[in-house]
Amino acid sequence: MKMLINGEWCDSVSGKVFPVHNPATGEVVDQAQLGVEDDVRAAVEAAREAFSDWAAKEPRVRAKILFSAAEEVRRRNAELGALLTAEQGKPIREAIDEINGFANILEYYYALSAGLQGEFMDLRGYGRATVIRRPLGTCGAIIPWNMPAIIMGWKIGAALTAGNTMVVKPASTAPLTCLRLAEILEEAGLPPGVLNVVTGSGETVGREIARNPAIRKVSFTGAVETGREVAMDAAPAMKHLMLELGGSDPMIVCDDVDIPAAVEGVIRGRFYNCGQVCTAVKRLYIFDSIADEFIRRLKTRVEKIVVGNGIDRGVDMGPMNNREGLERIAGLVDAVRERGEGEIITGGRPPGGEALRDGNFYLPTLVTGLPHDSPLFTEEVFGPVLPIAAVHDLDEAIERANSSRYGLGASVWTQNPEVIARAAEDLEAGIVWVNQHLRIPPEVPFGGTKASGIGRENGSRALEDYTEGKAVLVRL
Repeated sequence: MKMLINGEWCDSVSGKVFPVHNPATGEVVDQAQLGVEDDVRAAVEAAREAFSDWAAKEPRVRAKILFSAAEEVRRRNAELGALLTAEQGKPIREAIDEINGFANILEYYYALSAGLQGEFMDLRGYGRATVIRRPLGTCGAIIPWNMPAIIMGWKIGAALTAGNTMVVKPASTAPLTCLRLAEILEEAGLPPGVLNVVTGSGETVGREIARNPAIRKVSFTGAVETGREVAMDAAPAMKHLMLELGGSDPMIVCDDVDIPAAVEGVIRGRFYNCGQVCTAVKRLYIFDSIADEFIRRLKTRVEKIVVGNGIDRGVDMGPMNNREGLERIAGLVDAVRERGEGEIITGGRPPGGEALRDGNFYLPTLVTGLPHDSPLFTEEVFGPVLPIAAVHDLDEAIERANSSRYGLGASVWTQNPEVIARAAEDLEAGIVWVNQHLRIPPEVPFGGTKASGIGRENGSRALEDYTEGKAVLVRL
């Protein structure tokens, strides 16, 4: 597939392409352009030239184009979902759900666009004050491979509605769906240069987006270490930043919980998208009075998860997206065996069978009895492996939950209003769920604390963050 620069679908000036593989089969799905710095610079220049006319349009006019694109995305969700499954690996129903989520976000910002305005204040002794809000200019977005469609929606929905132009870099292992979505936006009437998509490596394309002085804001979703590099590259130009980085979300299960409902919460919260979600449940803390029963029921339920090619009917969990991630997960579990720490009560290996031999498959895995400092608890485990610990009470659960360097999400499962209030107040996280985990509606601001990042996406706050305020004080 070609790149989108200034309304034209073009080859990279490098003259090179790279393959995009199906993680379930190893087969090549398509090829993408191997973009280089000059491609990014051309895209930035196109975005700069398009900015004035785009920013001058009424917010509702801008958002109407996005709304029209959302309608077309919904009409083509099966086709787009199949493409997403082919390049990313997730089951087709999850892929279609993600495509619809992209449309939801654009529709949400259409609804919000009418309220995009400044502020007026009558100040005694100072006169009258107006805060004028203007778009930042050209912005950059770096998209991850785990949820490429919906995260692209988070980034472009707010930015374009607010009047900015954009240069987007999709993930190298899952760029195709982002390119197809950009094509639909263009067909819906997005002017040339407003949205540009450059494919290629993070070291080349991503770094140029972060460093290029003409880009006024960078929105990045990815690993903590890469986020630090993005921040350092962006610092000389004093760019606005949104960094949504790693997570190691705790799930606390109290002794008054509806056990079957909480078990299903673990299944979705941990094993959705093969565990490759920043806000997935990555640490499970269960009150010890119910731990044995809960773990027994959870093990039984986990062993019913059907692993396979995401395009096949009846598959609950697809492969991991890339071989590097698979090897890392397998290495963490193998280290548990080698050290003799804990017990792998189910999973802990790739599935057998000729049909899955060439894919990046790993069985859903539960591990108990680990020490508190086990890497399965302290690191972000980006795959279908869940460490479990019994805790005595809420105090211990919150202490363990907050012991991580991450602070993206957390959940507590209880019917006790006092426990809910305490957990909501004391858990160190950007979002706290109660009796649920994972889903984030577009109305809710999303981001992390501690090493999990800075800034927020979604909600009206995101629109404001893609503008700059200018205060005007008038005395007549």
